[in-house]
Amino acid sequence: MHVFYKFGYLIVAVSVLLSSFQVIAEDKGADTLRAIPEHLEIEGPFENGSDVTDTCLQCHEQSAEDFMQTRHWTWSSKQHVYNKGWIDTGKKHAINNFCYGVASNLSRCTECHAGYGWKDESFDFSDPVNIDCLVCHDRTGTYKRLAGDGGVAHPATNFEQVARNVGKPGRENCGHCHFHGGGAHGVKHGDLEKELINTTQDIDVHMAIDGLNFDCQKCHVAKQHKIRGTTMSASPAGIDKVSCIDCHKPDLHKLDAYNHHAKSIACQTCHIPYFAKVQPTKIYWDWSQAGNKQKKEYDEQGMTSYDPDKGKFIWEKDIMPEYAWFNGVSGVHAWGDKLKPGEPLKLNWPISDKRDLKAKIYPFKIHRGKQIYDSHYNYMINPQLFGSDGFVYTHDWNKTAEQGMKARGLEYSGEYDFTDTLMYLRINHMVAPAKQALNCRDCHGREIKRFDWKKLGYDADPIYEQGQARYPVSR
Repeated sequence: MHVFYKFGYLIVAVSVLLSSFQVIAEDKGADTLRAIPEHLEIEGPFENGSDVTDTCLQCHEQSAEDFMQTRHWTWSSKQHVYNKGWIDTGKKHAINNFCYGVASNLSRCTECHAGYGWKDESFDFSDPVNIDCLVCHDRTGTYKRLAGDGGVAHPATNFEQVARNVGKPGRENCGHCHFHGGGAHGVKHGDLEKELINTTQDIDVHMAIDGLNFDCQKCHVAKQHKIRGTTMSASPAGIDKVSCIDCHKPDLHKLDAYNHHAKSIACQTCHIPYFAKVQPTKIYWDWSQAGNKQKKEYDEQGMTSYDPDKGKFIWEKDIMPEYAWFNGVSGVHAWGDKLKPGEPLKLNWPISDKRDLKAKIYPFKIHRGKQIYDSHYNYMINPQLFGSDGFVYTHDWNKTAEQGMKARGLEYSGEYDFTDTLMYLRINHMVAPAKQALNCRDCHGREIKRFDWKKLGYDADPIYEQGQARYPVSR
């Protein structure tokens, strides 16, 4: 009889647990395994996202303190940078050849800041109520933010429903910003796009739902809200980088020749032969053409090739990467640095070469552009692009250059011109199945165009020129 009562209590307990998950499933309409039963007790009403954060802080105050120490919050860090020493780095300080920089375009750029209302210098980075917990932890798929308003939650959001259904971030949470870098979907990172939310092995073997089905955090490990992984422009010192050998042994290939090549060739080089596999990515942006025509033009892919507010674009898909030696550390061109008129300006670059035994040949997307600079001081201009008096509305380079440089804290001479620029972006995603990886013939041969051997520091293809290889194969 005693056993019977114990069994009865077990049945009741299981029934209660199942009922809880049923309520969660009905309320959420999503993955019940991510549900947190305690959150069902959350009650509103909530007028805005900060009200939700205030409730989160009742249990997660330390998490907020941790998050406010991360680069996702500060967009800034001090790093020791090649040829510059210790300088301020991070998204807040970097130059890019998409929308130039953050200082003069805060309310637009900070649409992707995990906070509420960073529109000017009055934003309080020390107040945890300003953290947007929902943009990373919403699991309903219904949470939205207003465009161009410094990261404000959409007032039509059902905050109570979203708050009750927060959980571990999924690919769509990370993709909210990282799939839309550069101002729109697929613009900046050609190896990151919304297809990865629900993809297959031919697009990415790690994230494929019919394969390993990794979430972003599997590689970009988070500890106390500090997430591993950086970009070259925001973290030139290469701090907290993610590496394939975090999970894979460097000598895992069955063929010794492949293991031998791995001493000089990055995993990504062979295993990501092409990127932008589904949607095109932008490879060229000419701001000097903005304002010259009155209507938009489109290419054969349906992508905008000319916008009177932003200039001329070139988009491509199924792109073969460009290659360079890379040891994890980058050079960067900083605001106020002098440029040489008439010479293409590298905004960032891998500083390694063939002689650096820590370097390997890596694949890159190189985004090229044409941007405004001060032709008297010979440094880059950070124009104000957005807002009612921004360039995309006024088409006035002189006025918006003056406004933008005031925000940047640099002098503007009143004289401007345009210069060619280029920006390196590493290719790490869209890993192909092993059978689609590169083999010998893809890189070596008289007619092979994948590698520019001279650019990589060789006199010719090392398979034909003895003494060219860094690690010669013993014969």
